[in-house]
Amino acid sequence: MENRTEVTEFILLGLTSDPDLQVPLFIIFLFIYIITLAGNIGMIFLILLDSHLHTPMYVFLGNLSLVDLCYSSAVTPTVMAVLLVGDKVLSFSACAAQMFCFAAFASAENCLLASMAYDRCAAVCKPLHYSTIMTTSVCSRLIVGCYVIGFLNASIYTGDAFSLFFCKDNVVHHFFCDIPAIMVLSCSDRHVNELLLVYVVSFNIFFALIVIWISYLFIFITILKMRSAAGHRKAVSTCASHFTAVSIFYGTVIFMYLQPSSSHSMDMDKIASVFYTMVIPMLNPLVYSLRNKEVKSAFFKVHSTFFPR
Repeated sequence: MENRTEVTEFILLGLTSDPDLQVPLFIIFLFIYIITLAGNIGMIFLILLDSHLHTPMYVFLGNLSLVDLCYSSAVTPTVMAVLLVGDKVLSFSACAAQMFCFAAFASAENCLLASMAYDRCAAVCKPLHYSTIMTTSVCSRLIVGCYVIGFLNASIYTGDAFSLFFCKDNVVHHFFCDIPAIMVLSCSDRHVNELLLVYVVSFNIFFALIVIWISYLFIFITILKMRSAAGHRKAVSTCASHFTAVSIFYGTVIFMYLQPSSSHSMDMDKIASVFYTMVIPMLNPLVYSLRNKEVKSAFFKVHSTFFPR
């Protein structure tokens, strides 16, 4: 039998080894994480406290904030610890747990984006039947389904990655335990594992994208038929913001996971990963919610209740 030493821990190289960049990057990521926490937790509490926001649209937004908060928190504290104190070592189980949590909530976000597109399609295209299409039962089933699919996918991804054998090389060329960065360290044949990852990720991403594309195709057709210029501009603006966030999310995910490991550039992967692990969770409350008049009204109402003049 071949003499091999099994890996029991991983060492994260982090974003950079340049000591002059570590403190500035720590400050930037701390600032981003604080905004992420404030924006997403604030959105969740606003939706819970204001009964006017207890509608399918805002229930989806609340859950989007929750998954953003969770998968950002699975990664960002580790990144800041590496930058500030140089704590680069993660145990085998801690690495698997981080991968699972990130994959679960990122997959749930993928499904939530598709569900939100369907919800907006029903609201714009069938406004008179919206209440019968998006009932409480339908909304609840969609949300539960998003979490079930997310955790099922995470189980497949994590099991697929950690079913491989790791020996000697335990240096992860990344700032967290991402799937491609871990799989490339394996000393066993990973061809089948890589194919499984690509097929499962491809199915989930493109199924969600098809739902989004079809939903917004119907929305744009409805917009073109609108006679009101104000309603036309408002709908186009809303869709443009949504497509901006969706493009960043799916663009980086496709770049990261739908290419063979031989063509991966770890430096490019790190830059792309910063967007979907830190920047997108910070931007989503702004893009989807904080520019909304109903959310602003709810914020001032809650603020006046807890902090009266």
